Amino acid sequence: MSGIKAVGVRVRGRVQGVSFRAWTQVEAQGRGLSGWVRNEPDGAVRAHIEGPAPEVDAMLAALHTGPPAAVVREVTVHDAAPEDAARFEIKR
Repeated sequence: MSGIKAVGVRVRGRVQGVSFRAWTQVEAQGRGLSGWVRNEPDGAVRAHIEGPAPEVDAMLAALHTGPPAAVVREVTVHDAAPEDAARFEIKR
């Protein structure tokens, strides 16, 4: 699958209780991306994002800001293996 990029992302700051997961899902779906997002016990948000490289890159840029109530302090990204997800979902 040439041109497909998959990344794991960890976002730290005030990212829980501010609709970060729902915002991430809407943003990812709007870009035609698949994967998932979930809250972590330590207050961070973790996501797996995959799709066309330019769209993944645009999503990563958007994650540095997040929804209006969020305060993003750190975004850590690492390459990941594609999971071939059919859609982008919020994991509990």
